[in-house]
Amino acid sequence: MEEERIFVVFLVVAVVVLLARALSARLGVPDAILLVVLGIGAGFVPGLPTVAVSPEVVLMGFLPPLVYHAAFFTAPREARADALPICTLAFGLTTVTTVAVAGTAYALLPGVGWAAALAFGAAVAPTDAVAATSVLQRLGAPPRLVTILEGESLINDGVALTIFGLAVESLSTPFTLGHGAARLAQVVIGGVAYGLLVGYVIRRVRRRIQDPSSQIIGLLVTPYLAYIPAETLGVSGVLATVTAGFYLGTHGEGILQPASRLAGSMFWRILIFLLESTLFVLLGLEIREVLKDQGGHSWTEIMVVALAVSAVVVLVRLLWELFNGPLANLLPGGRRTQRGLGRRQRAVIGLAGMRGAISLALALSLPLAVGGDRGTLILLTALVVVVTLIGQAPLLPFLLRRLGLIESDRRLLEKMAARKAGLQAALTRLEELADDDEVDETTADAYRQMLELRIERLQHKLDEEDGARRAPPPSRARIKGELVKAQRAKLNTLYRKGKIGADTLREIGRELDFEDPVVTKAAK
Repeated sequence: MEEERIFVVFLVVAVVVLLARALSARLGVPDAILLVVLGIGAGFVPGLPTVAVSPEVVLMGFLPPLVYHAAFFTAPREARADALPICTLAFGLTTVTTVAVAGTAYALLPGVGWAAALAFGAAVAPTDAVAATSVLQRLGAPPRLVTILEGESLINDGVALTIFGLAVESLSTPFTLGHGAARLAQVVIGGVAYGLLVGYVIRRVRRRIQDPSSQIIGLLVTPYLAYIPAETLGVSGVLATVTAGFYLGTHGEGILQPASRLAGSMFWRILIFLLESTLFVLLGLEIREVLKDQGGHSWTEIMVVALAVSAVVVLVRLLWELFNGPLANLLPGGRRTQRGLGRRQRAVIGLAGMRGAISLALALSLPLAVGGDRGTLILLTALVVVVTLIGQAPLLPFLLRRLGLIESDRRLLEKMAARKAGLQAALTRLEELADDDEVDETTADAYRQMLELRIERLQHKLDEEDGARRAPPPSRARIKGELVKAQRAKLNTLYRKGKIGADTLREIGRELDFEDPVVTKAAK
C-alpha cells in the first residue's frame, strides 16, 4: 500500500470515528452498529482507494490487544460465581455454532471444503459483548447478565480462534482425528502455560517500574509479548494473550500507580475503539474488491446463504440458552449456579449474541489458500455481523422492559454504599493516625470534617433512595466543574502576566485534570 493510501485510510478512520461518536450520543445507538454501517458505507464513496488487508497484519496487529483488553478487565469474582453458565456458552455453544454454520456453508456453497467451512464457522461463532452490554448497562439490567455475557465473550474468543487456527492449518496439512486431538491439546495447554509465564514475568517487572509513561508502554507491548512468541512456538497465541490478560487483571491491584491506572484506562478505551473502527473501515474499503470476486456465486445465492447463516447463528443460540438448563443442572453444582437464571434471563442472553470486531478480524485473516471463496466468506461474515447488530441490538431494550428486568436502582445503591464504606474506613484510619500523633490536630480536624460531610451526604442520599432510583443531584458535578474551570482561568491569567512559568501551568493543570468531573467520567 502506497503512502498516499495509508494517509487516506487513516483520514477515513478518523472521519468514521467522529461521525459514529456524534451519532451514537445523539441517537442513543451503540457505537458498534454505527461503525458497521459507516465503515461499510465508506467503501462505496467514489475516489477512495481499495485496500487489500494482509491476513498477517490482522492477526498480529489487531487481535492481541482486542482479546487482551477483554481478559484484563474481566470481573474475576463474578465470573467465578457464574463459571458454569459462562463455560456452557463459551465452550458448548461456540462449538455447536461453529459446526452448525460450517454445515450450512458446506451445504449451500458448492466447492467450499470442510476446512474452509469450519474456519468460516469459527469466524462467526464468537460473540461481541460490547454492543449488548452497553445497552444492558444503560438501561440498568441485572449485573449478572452483563457478567455472563462478558465472560462468555472472553472465553469464546479463545475457543473460536483455536478452532479457526486448526481449520486454517488443516488447509495445508490434512488432519486425522488423532492428530487433530493431539494438536488441540498442544496448542491449548502450551498457550495457557506460556500465557501464565508471561503474566508472572510482566507482573514482577511492572512492580519495579515507577514511571507512569513507561507503565503505559508496558501495557501496550504486553499482548504482543504474549501472542507473537506463542505463535512462533506453535501454541495458541490467543489463549496465551487471554491467559496473560486475565492473570494481570486479577493481580493488577498495586502494580500500577493511581495516575497510571487512570491514564491506562483512558488509553485502552481509545486504543480498542480505534482498532475496532479501523477494522470496520478496512472491511468497507476492501468490500469493493470482495464484490468483484464472489467465487462464481450470484448475489441471490450469497444473500440466501447470508440469511441462512444468520438464522442459524440466532436460532442455535436461542434454543441452546432456553433448553440447556436441564442438562446443565446435571453437572456438578449445576442447580446452585443456575439458580436465578429463569426463562426471562435466558431469553435476554439468547438474544444478546451480536457479532462484531473479532469476527471481522478472523474473516479478514483467512489465508489465500482458501482460494476463490475467500472473498465470498469475508462478505458473508460482514453480512452476518450487520444482520446480528442491526437486527438484535435494537430489540434488547424492548425485551428488557417487556420482561421486567430493569433494576437500575440496585447499581446506584451499590455504588453509594461502597463509597460510604470507603469513607468510613478512611475516617477510622485518620483517627488512628491522630491517636498516634502522626498528624497534628488541626490537619486531622480539617480532614475529619471533610470526610464526615461526605459520609453524611451519602447517607442522606441512601435514605432518600429507599429502594427507588433517583439520579444524583446534577448540580454537584456542575459546581465542581465550574470550580475547576475558575482555577484554570486563574492559572492562565497568571501565566499570561508572567507570574508563573509553563512548567507550573502544566503541572497544576494536570492536577486539575484529576478533579475535573468531565475527565474522570470519561476515564471510567
